Amino acid sequence: MNSLHFKSFENFLLSSAIELDLASVVKDIIAACVDISGILSHSTIEGLTGSVDQQNSSGETQKQLDVLSNQILKDKLRLNKSVKFIASEEENNVVTAAPAGAYAVAFDPLDGSTNIDVNGAVGTIFSILPALNDGHPEASFLQSGNHQLCAGYVLYGPATQLVITFGKGTYIFTLQAEANMFMLTDAKVTIAKQTSEFSLNMANTRYWKREFGNYVQHLLDGSGGPRQKSYNMRWTGAMVADIHRVICRGGIFLYPSDKREKVTSGKLRLIYEASPMALIIENCGGSAFDERTSLLSIVPTSLHQKVPVIAGSTNEVHTCLNYME
Repeated sequence: MNSLHFKSFENFLLSSAIELDLASVVKDIIAACVDISGILSHSTIEGLTGSVDQQNSSGETQKQLDVLSNQILKDKLRLNKSVKFIASEEENNVVTAAPAGAYAVAFDPLDGSTNIDVNGAVGTIFSILPALNDGHPEASFLQSGNHQLCAGYVLYGPATQLVITFGKGTYIFTLQAEANMFMLTDAKVTIAKQTSEFSLNMANTRYWKREFGNYVQHLLDGSGGPRQKSYNMRWTGAMVADIHRVICRGGIFLYPSDKREKVTSGKLRLIYEASPMALIIENCGGSAFDERTSLLSIVPTSLHQKVPVIAGSTNEVHTCLNYME
């Protein structure tokens, strides 16, 4: 086994010459995620499942663990003098931390939280951007995804795994619970260009635009249809889990716009979900678009902007885009 597989995340940061202040921010995010992982493992016993009587920035009912995970991340990052601004999917507005900080951190504290009550996979997605000094806190987050200094997610599943990029490759670390330490388990993450798997919520079929419906129908037609190939569908209801499957074994993740008024521009948050996932995917050889444009080139116009997402194995992504045109 390659010696890289025994490298701790701390040693990885040192050997990769990650700037010390940036490394300190990432380590605080990871420490918060280790705390969240521990809480999730005891959530049913401690009665932390179920919803609370309040909604997040998008008007969705929050789970108890949404609120708790959000607070854990905020509390940890507020103590870091390098963090100037914090933005969360669960918050309406940007939180100012250290006025002299160099970084802006955005996160979805608990993606897929509807899976909590059925013991399904959930995760934390995060993005780190350079903090701007133009006087308006939101401006630091209204930068295209190409400006991200780091993006990653932590998947809380049978094992707790960290998937992260600093813009030069994507790496997977696995939590060694006894030592409370993430260890490098895949240093050369690559998404195959071809695939025979897709991840999609088929319950929305009746709302899709005709072009996208044609694409999916041709996947379902299998080897006897126009694509002359059989496809399998996988769907967990948590973006972080579905994207993780795509990263580990190839595939295409699909969440298109549709005919409903609230979803015409997409359903996934650009800043907290789509943009960080796009950076991760592109750094392991995949592609990530809305229905026309590279996700990393989109300049957000609002803090909670939503977009469609078509991401994963490059050849399949471009085939889907050709249908959309």
